[in-house]
Amino acid sequence: MVLFTAMIGASLAPVGTKRALAAEVDAVGASAPVGFAEVIERVRPAVVGIRVKTDQRGLDVERRQAIPPGSLLDRFFKQFGVQIPGEPLPGSDVTVGSGFLVSGDGYIVTNEHVVAGGIEIEVTMDDGKVHSAKLIGGDPQTDLALIRISAPDDLPYVRFAAAEPRIGEWVLAIGNPFGLGGTVTAGIVSARGRDIGEEPYNDFIQIDAPVNKGNSGGPTFNVRGEVIGVNTAIYSSSGGSMGVAFDVPAETVRSVVHQLREKGHVTRGWVGVYLQEVTPGIADALNLKNTRGALVAQLDEGPAARQGVEAGDVITFVNDHELKNPRDFARTVAAIAPGTVINLRLLRNAQEMSIDVTVGEHSRTASARSEKQPELGEKSALGLTLAPARSISGAGDEGVVILDVKPGRGALDGGLQVGDIILAVSGRGISTAADLNSMVDEARTRAKRTILVRIKRAGTMSFVAVPIT
Repeated sequence: MVLFTAMIGASLAPVGTKRALAAEVDAVGASAPVGFAEVIERVRPAVVGIRVKTDQRGLDVERRQAIPPGSLLDRFFKQFGVQIPGEPLPGSDVTVGSGFLVSGDGYIVTNEHVVAGGIEIEVTMDDGKVHSAKLIGGDPQTDLALIRISAPDDLPYVRFAAAEPRIGEWVLAIGNPFGLGGTVTAGIVSARGRDIGEEPYNDFIQIDAPVNKGNSGGPTFNVRGEVIGVNTAIYSSSGGSMGVAFDVPAETVRSVVHQLREKGHVTRGWVGVYLQEVTPGIADALNLKNTRGALVAQLDEGPAARQGVEAGDVITFVNDHELKNPRDFARTVAAIAPGTVINLRLLRNAQEMSIDVTVGEHSRTASARSEKQPELGEKSALGLTLAPARSISGAGDEGVVILDVKPGRGALDGGLQVGDIILAVSGRGISTAADLNSMVDEARTRAKRTILVRIKRAGTMSFVAVPIT
């Protein structure tokens, strides 16, 4: 571009003037952008390429089990084009991924989905040497795995960052995209705390450094050469980088790797509650001052139920940690060793309570749906998801509670909100979703365009006219 501009300028110069040539430009001493050569030179020897021969049929089965069709994670992948960058090509029995050494005696971190179903694991070092590796352990909930190679005890390795990266910090991703080992890309931290799937144990770091298929399991470094995260997924409609990638944070990786190395699996605390967000509508319905905390929607036969926690309670603190939402609760309890007694502070009918609960162990074969929002309520007419009021603590015995309102339907136009209690439709009381469906159908057969709904919101009764056409 500079040469093109210089030539245009030269062509327009008056006759007799001296023309400037690009070859005569002296750039010695001019300032230049700071590069990353020194930090890359130090850390790249610890980054490896991973090639896994798989039992393709078994791998497909495991993937279907790990990402159930129709689940939140499955819908997220399909709607937004999120792809797992180490996924093999259709029909292939080889997965290509990345990893990095975390100790001089051959322990390597990678993604669980890279090595899942592997019957042979091959590691290629930065100097081209190839080693066979064995799986030490994997954790599908965080998509992390630990493998090990047999080699001299003086291998280069890297360390994890002690602090979370700041949004806007430079980051460097190194990996094995498309089998091109030792590839370096640069970008910045775009966001933290991203929730891209079902599992409650991760808050992903979003980066814009180009990450592609084969980068899975590779490290992302800060400019000090510390690992801030592990590349796991990309946002893409084509399979290639579109500038949005997601990393498992270093804090999570450090904890999981420690347990995988010690035990070969990860142990998580569990108390047996199904939680959901406290939306503004639910907060109003329960007379809460804010939306912080986690609403207990359902309980298993576990520690919380045995110690007196009830559906409808809003848990606000675990020990001295104030909760933001259900994911915060799940991560906090998961990090507590089974057998530990914790104190839960909660609100029941707007009254503060305190209950001590002994933490149990989360089953490694169970879904992480526990400590999360369950599939509650019934879909009904007008795009509403409803539950009988008597099944929601604090909602009373009459009517149905709105758990969800589908966008683009008449219920929103009529002003109905999550947390409203529908007491009556067209002057008749209702107690189930089926009652509402029947009344809407009846109104439509009579060519009605709206129905009059009596609701209770934050203790106040009112009527709203809801379109049904």
